[in-house]
Amino acid sequence: MSKRILSIIDPTSEEQPGAERAAWLAEKLGTDLELFVCEYDQHLFNGWSFEGKSLEKARKRLLDKEMKRLTKMAREFSTDGVDVSVDVKWGHPLHEGIVRKAVSSRSSIVVKDTHYHTAFRRSIFSNTDWNLIRECPVPLLLVKPNGPKESFVIIAAVDPMHEHDKPAALDHEILRTAETLSAATGAPMHVLHTFDPSLAYAVSVDAMTSPISTPLNMILEQLRRKHEDSMEALIKPYAVPRENVHVIDGGTPEVLGALVEEINAGVVIMGAVSRSVMQRFVIGSTAERVLDHLPCDLLVVKPEGFVSSIVS
Repeated sequence: MSKRILSIIDPTSEEQPGAERAAWLAEKLGTDLELFVCEYDQHLFNGWSFEGKSLEKARKRLLDKEMKRLTKMAREFSTDGVDVSVDVKWGHPLHEGIVRKAVSSRSSIVVKDTHYHTAFRRSIFSNTDWNLIRECPVPLLLVKPNGPKESFVIIAAVDPMHEHDKPAALDHEILRTAETLSAATGAPMHVLHTFDPSLAYAVSVDAMTSPISTPLNMILEQLRRKHEDSMEALIKPYAVPRENVHVIDGGTPEVLGALVEEINAGVVIMGAVSRSVMQRFVIGSTAERVLDHLPCDLLVVKPEGFVSSIVS
């Protein structure tokens, strides 16, 4: 990781759990912290109620107000080991302004609050969180307001069999990120891989037509061993206690949610790969499906070399 955490400040809220988490991480990681507001007011966009310099002055007043607020906040978060800077820019839509800022400031991680969104809104309307998951080129930490305040137990969710069509290198990016956070914070690191047991049933049906049929439980055990062997090979370069390695059959959202509750995880680290608009609506991504249901923070990692379409 490089040396800057970019914390996105919500100008409409007094509570800033994301900024609090970002400041804590900056101290642990020994990085700088930048507080950023991407401001926009539709009434100050087209200028229908303003003329010329009046519109420019109105925008400047708005940005100056946010700058004063950020400067005060920066003093509160500043410590001996953390250099806190502030920036305010006019931009719309919000996710594009955030991505451009993350790239221009060479941020190592973007931290933003997230809130619950209904399935209807998620599948129909554009949303900043979903767009950032797809487009943010650096690790994106989405902070839940009701997440654990002290616990920072880490779960790295990987896919060593690449069943979800993720690049193989992405798993290593996830694990390296988890190791970095674990070393800096002293947080235990767990690694999770889920697999679909229905594959065993499909094999079992095919086997029924062969001269020598294989019992379903044997096929399931063979499938499990295959996934466990792949997991073993993946984590070999990393110092993860065996008791913290989990290979579990079942749907990722359900299994992940249960493990988060069981070990009181503070953050889940997952990979996300951008897809075409058509694929996005049909299959989405695992990170998007679990976001609303996790009671803890979510850190989304992209493949090395990913370039956002916003700045490409």
